[in-house]
Amino acid sequence: MIRIGSLVALCWLLTNTTFAQSVSKQADRQFEQLAYARAVDLYEQALGSPASLSDSERRTAKVRLGYSYHQIHDTKNAERVYRELLAEGELPVEYSQSYLYYAQALASNGKYREAQQIYEKYTKTQTDDKRGSSFSTLYRDMTPMTSNADSYDVEFLGLNTRKAEFSPVLYKGGLVFVSAGEANGIKRVFKWNSTPFLDLYYLPEAESLRGVKSARVGGSVPAAKKAPRTTLVRPLGSDDYTAQTANDSRTVGYFGGNNINAGMGYSQEAVSESDRFSRTLNSKYHEGPATFTRDGVRVIFTRNNYNDGKYRKSTDGVNKLKLYTSTQVDGYWGKVDELSFNSDEFSTGHPALSPDDKLLYFSSDRPGGFGGTDIYVSKWENGKWSDPINLGKTINTKGNEMFPFVDANGNLYVASDGQPGLGGLDIFYAQLTTDGLQVKNVQNVGEPLNSPQDDFGIVTDANRKAGYFSSNRKNGGADDDIYRFTREGPTNPCRELMVSVVDAVSKQPLANTSVTIDGGSRGSDKQLKTDAEGAMRVCIDTESEFKFLASREGYVDSKIGFSIKDLADDQPSRLEISLTKSDEDATTMHGIITAQNQKKPIAGVKVVLINECDGTTQETTTGADGSYEFTAKSGCDYAIQATKAGMGTSGGRITKDGTGSADLTMFRKGDIIKIDNIYYDLNKATIRPDAAVELDKVAELMTKYPTMRIEMRSHTDSRATASYNKTLSSNRAKAAVDYLKKKGVAAKRMTANGYGENLPLNKCKDGVNCSEDEHQQNRRTEIKILNL
Repeated sequence: MIRIGSLVALCWLLTNTTFAQSVSKQADRQFEQLAYARAVDLYEQALGSPASLSDSERRTAKVRLGYSYHQIHDTKNAERVYRELLAEGELPVEYSQSYLYYAQALASNGKYREAQQIYEKYTKTQTDDKRGSSFSTLYRDMTPMTSNADSYDVEFLGLNTRKAEFSPVLYKGGLVFVSAGEANGIKRVFKWNSTPFLDLYYLPEAESLRGVKSARVGGSVPAAKKAPRTTLVRPLGSDDYTAQTANDSRTVGYFGGNNINAGMGYSQEAVSESDRFSRTLNSKYHEGPATFTRDGVRVIFTRNNYNDGKYRKSTDGVNKLKLYTSTQVDGYWGKVDELSFNSDEFSTGHPALSPDDKLLYFSSDRPGGFGGTDIYVSKWENGKWSDPINLGKTINTKGNEMFPFVDANGNLYVASDGQPGLGGLDIFYAQLTTDGLQVKNVQNVGEPLNSPQDDFGIVTDANRKAGYFSSNRKNGGADDDIYRFTREGPTNPCRELMVSVVDAVSKQPLANTSVTIDGGSRGSDKQLKTDAEGAMRVCIDTESEFKFLASREGYVDSKIGFSIKDLADDQPSRLEISLTKSDEDATTMHGIITAQNQKKPIAGVKVVLINECDGTTQETTTGADGSYEFTAKSGCDYAIQATKAGMGTSGGRITKDGTGSADLTMFRKGDIIKIDNIYYDLNKATIRPDAAVELDKVAELMTKYPTMRIEMRSHTDSRATASYNKTLSSNRAKAAVDYLKKKGVAAKRMTANGYGENLPLNKCKDGVNCSEDEHQQNRRTEIKILNL
């Protein structure tokens, strides 16, 4: 009897093990085919059988299960699986990406402190990926992300249905957006996450949309149970459904946006104008997002690699995304043409045109990028689109950058999960160069336009006063909805400042360095620490002035002033603090920067100290009182340079014997600068050797500022006749200009004028008794800055 029972138990165990292994293999096949929704169910079954898989097989299955949840945007289950996975111990190198996906899931679930810790683990395993350190830095202080939330009102719109709606674009007073629509009650299913195929829809009157005010970070206001329903228009053309297919690349992940699950009420009533878009645009597969030219007669849109009835795959068997275009004739869309830079081997989609229709921005995972999907730009030249240009590492990361939009001022908005954000995809604002081909800086737009979930597909005016965007914040997962926003407050109530602390000699970042802030900064009442990259972020109140004190054992403390009063924009700034190692011979050098006119102190001047013994440099910024300080070694000569927009200076020097001054004077256009120690022999205009030394300094200044133009001005005292003094001063000014010409200064950059005795600095005019020293004050040579 005991033998029979043991045999039954053994058969049950073998059967259960065989079943689990079979299910696991089925899950692997679905995973490899990008069918993540199906893979999830199968992996859960396989892992639910105790002792059915080996430890190695169970770990591999959990890794793939966690990634599958990640790909279908089920962050709660992704967190659960990765938490269980890490509870079993450290992951081997080949599974280190799981740290990244776990951190992303935690952030999407609002658990930023835990996410920070996991990002730090990821950084240790993937040192070449800067995302870990940048996200970890952000999650230490979330103030920059939340400080401006009260400036915006966000509404959940009544056009949203139980399907996905996202990526709205303005079109002839209405909205064109992407939705997972239905026709004849039959669903087209996309096997990546078992959701319907996407089509373009058109709502002619956007102003008629009704909405419900949304809570600060996702979800509706608790009192609002339902949003008023807006009748959903038909697709921009419709057709029959076909068999399942995927529309994405294994590299990109879910490139076509997110998809459905829950939402508000849905009506299939047709709006007649939408029929005019015809069946041409919407096909059997995914369509959208789209962009339109200013006149509305040309569209560029995303579709699976399917046109003219031909369906194509890449060499690895994946149907990619491509960009297509069509022109409207008599209100109907004509033949669809493929853009020339598409390829069967990679995805290209999410188009956005510049205000003048001459630049096309889009997202692609083509070879040569920085990560998953990057933002590219193509120029309209000679009747065709040029070869795409990658917008560079300022905007593109190892993650995914997608859903670009360009506002009326030519500023770029992008959704990214690689730039530091609140979780999932965040919306970022980027200033472009005047040619639109490079990114100058990138800024997270913060709450409430961003949330811990996916936020993307924004369209707005030039000043971000109003617009629409897409988000799955309401229900999470794959439920994308369209939101409307308006802004009443400032775009940015504070200015983000990145502070980095480095070794003055090696320029290596100094991690875990204490930085105390004194002045107008949010969070300035606490001491902060730099991260592993020697950096920290602070949010500075507008019109504020303050000082940093950086302290680290083995280094001399450094106190640096900073002001944003004279900064014209509201973009993030960067400040570097250099620390010098402790040295008994080190001394503190103090200086002040003042303006040539009125001698007032200047804040926000960048000051560089150059050690002429070893060529090392230190850098700081003046505070509100124009002061700065450095730590310097004795026994070395130092050069001092100062820079500020629209201003210049001749710099300064401190010699090893202590001569010279750390105080500098800066000038701007229109200032008059006296040149000391330029003397002439009595009644002569010949340049003497001692005067030549001073004019050589002027020549160096003209070389330093190649666009500077000056007026050379010469003055005499009141002795001798006025006409004689006028002639003498004119000759002396011309002699000085001639000398500078011989030193290589272009003649067109200088003018010479003699003012004789007409502009005395004191009372010493004709008939007034004055001492020799008083007469000497009036005998002077000056330069006036005509242009800088």
